[in-house]
Amino acid sequence: MAVAALKNTSKLKNPPKLKTFHATVHVTRIEEWYVEAESPEQARDLLAAGAGYRCQIGDCLSLEIERLEE
Repeated sequence: MAVAALKNTSKLKNPPKLKTFHATVHVTRIEEWYVEAESPEQARDLLAAGAGYRCQIGDCLSLEIERLEE
């Protein structure tokens, strides 16, 4: 909604001056990954160790802004 509101300000005579802000954001997503393994146990171990490949990024479940800087 905020993005749509900002886009509409381009039609105003004196649009508000915008500043750029940088943030540290923690994002939680559910992603689909795959790995080749000999058993489900080995697959779990490999994925837990960071092996494997992401199939799909997935939807954002949680977003928390830790720090915001001007």
